[in-house]
Amino acid sequence: MIQYILECIAFQLVFLVIYDFFLKSETFFQWNRVYLIATYSLSLLLPWIKIDAFSSEVPRTFQGYSEFLWNLDQKPILLNAEVNQGFSLAWQEWVFIIGALLSFLWFVSKLWRLHQLRSKGTIHYFKNFTQILVQDSHVAFSFFKSIFLGDQLPHKEYNAIISHELVHIKQRHSLDLLFFELMRIVGWFNPLVYVYQHRIAELHEFIADAQIPKEERKSHYELLLSQVFQTQHISFVNQFFKTSLIKKRIVMLQKSKSKKIWQLKYLTIVPVLLGMLLYTSCQNEISSEEKKKSPLSKKIEALELEINNKDSLTQDEKDQLAKLIYNTFPRDLKGLSGEKGEITYSGIPFAVVDEVPVFPGCENSADKRACFNERIQKHISKNFNYPQEAQDKGIQGRVNVIFTIQNDGSIGNVKMRGPDRLLENEVARIIKRLPKMTAGQHKGESVDVPFSIPVTFKLK
Repeated sequence: MIQYILECIAFQLVFLVIYDFFLKSETFFQWNRVYLIATYSLSLLLPWIKIDAFSSEVPRTFQGYSEFLWNLDQKPILLNAEVNQGFSLAWQEWVFIIGALLSFLWFVSKLWRLHQLRSKGTIHYFKNFTQILVQDSHVAFSFFKSIFLGDQLPHKEYNAIISHELVHIKQRHSLDLLFFELMRIVGWFNPLVYVYQHRIAELHEFIADAQIPKEERKSHYELLLSQVFQTQHISFVNQFFKTSLIKKRIVMLQKSKSKKIWQLKYLTIVPVLLGMLLYTSCQNEISSEEKKKSPLSKKIEALELEINNKDSLTQDEKDQLAKLIYNTFPRDLKGLSGEKGEITYSGIPFAVVDEVPVFPGCENSADKRACFNERIQKHISKNFNYPQEAQDKGIQGRVNVIFTIQNDGSIGNVKMRGPDRLLENEVARIIKRLPKMTAGQHKGESVDVPFSIPVTFKLK
């Protein structure tokens, strides 16, 4: 979800930059109105759109390796967590809900203020609008088909103000503002939704001012500059007077209409959209070549089936399988070194090494291999802590981990694959807490010994 939100905000930022640098200064007001609403809506949809033609397939590490190749050193360790099946939310979700609730209450308070103005005012019904005369006030704004006018305004200016507000009513500008107001509730944490709403509000005023005949514009300037109107801090109403917009409105009134050729500026969005679609369509998955089963993979599957059908393996079979495991892992998992394709193994598999590493407490054990396995299980179970965030999200599954008991007895080269980074991090934390051991011996020398083990997380 966080990635989705960040992508939406990033797309909105790009769209706003295009608007401010290329489109805002033009007099194509209706086009700009469509642009602002459409691009905001697109920013919410684009992260979900994936076009196969644009998809970029990237090979994933470990993807091609059968599960049984990870699991021959040790039986799976099952880690359970008691989870309260009642209603629970992560703290991030609580922050989002509380913020949205406060934003909604603020929205309701604005509606209540409008209701109070209406209830205290004198209402006059006309064919295309309703006029609310507000007592002891200088307000001048519209909301849907209602025009609010303060009784302290000069009556001679009523017609000019009403004509202006009727443009807002006929073009349903309140719907635009209400749309962004609702987006502010859902996306209260997003600063760009406020920018969008401000841009659309000033655009509405440009649209309404543009309807004024040229011969009446001088008197309109005087009206804007001479009166001190009382404004309502309600973001989803079209206010006739707003101090921050006066200068911009006068500049736009004086500006000549933009040449039609400049409408080509809107084409700048085409390559931007293509780039966004290319980004959202990229997938981190196996390439089509990897998906095809090679003769080798078929042989491995047959071997896996044969192993699963046998109750036990002979020591010789275990040794051969251990070598297969080691030769199957990618170079970055085995701690390999070498140049120009010449690979030198820097470790001996656990099942093959002459003398396995000695876990503290196993020094006097007759079967040090079995003791090692038992102590590993106890260590993982003792230090296990199911991540709360993973519990909240219902994340469970198997994490396959391989690490090396190095020739000095320390733990290194921890690599893993799991269903989620949260579970992987927890397993890495546990493995890195393993005590220093007596290094494994092979042919009379201390050697690195890779060891693999599956750890299963399960929610009850």
